[in-house]
Amino acid sequence: MTTNSSRLDDAARAGWLYYVAGNTQDQIARKLNVSRQSAQRLVSLAVSEGLVKVRIDHPIAHCLELASRLKSRYGLDLVEVVPSDPGSSSTTVGVAEAAAAQIEQRLSGQDPIIMAIGTGRTLKAAIEKLPSMECPQHKVVSLTGNIAPDGSAAFYNVVFTMADKVKSRSFPMPLPVIASSQEERALLHQQPMIQATLALSAKADVTFVGIGDLGPNAPLFVDGFISRDELAALNEAGAVAEIVGWAIDAGGKTLEGITNDRVASSPIPSRKSGLVVGIAKGPAKLPGIAAALAGGLINGLITDEETASALIGQGQ
Repeated sequence: MTTNSSRLDDAARAGWLYYVAGNTQDQIARKLNVSRQSAQRLVSLAVSEGLVKVRIDHPIAHCLELASRLKSRYGLDLVEVVPSDPGSSSTTVGVAEAAAAQIEQRLSGQDPIIMAIGTGRTLKAAIEKLPSMECPQHKVVSLTGNIAPDGSAAFYNVVFTMADKVKSRSFPMPLPVIASSQEERALLHQQPMIQATLALSAKADVTFVGIGDLGPNAPLFVDGFISRDELAALNEAGAVAEIVGWAIDAGGKTLEGITNDRVASSPIPSRKSGLVVGIAKGPAKLPGIAAALAGGLINGLITDEETASALIGQGQ
């Protein structure tokens, strides 16, 4: 039984590497340390056993164990750990597919829900993988502004893409991601339309957010929302990550001052009133994921097995 289960685990992993991560059979053979013929047989087994549909439909034992441990340690309501591709540097492969499945599942329900959506590369990749759906009973609200510093539409704001995909009622946040001053943010937030959107986001039943790093290639800096000096000031103040623009320290606390005085985003919805799912993987994201967990900012997590293992290893 154990041998057969292990064989199916290997087949599921090979199937994931082939159908999701796009590896060739030669690459799979190298990554699993088997012959090319064995890799081919494992992929075939994944198909014949019904493990391969649109997604891998098999719970890989190691991923399940990691998910269970993370759920118990941090008191989470949802944890999904996807296999890691040892040869890939992508920060979206695997987690984007898993996030898309979670979003689709919730939008498939008939009871109306409010879904809040963050921004970023991982969420954009997830939304692009959603099938076309008809969901007029649901409301999808953006947590963050959709205007870039030059006045153009922010490229990684996903609410419009999602509205086109799922045909739900959508509520964008027609604001800059980061206002030019505290006074401008206060003025913008006083507008009735914005107040209604902020109130709606606070009532979200489920929220999906990316976790952005604040390293040298921080998305907020690369995409032009903050300057290099502001990034340096955030690092000096102890910021390790940002969620919908809000910079947080290693304990998950929102920093005072610096760019947070001008963030136009909605506050991150409370995990006390709904499910708040962070979607992120990789070494650069690890400090931010750990901070979000430590601060109780999220009660759901979608990540990969390497990141999950690192999270489990912290504090041991």
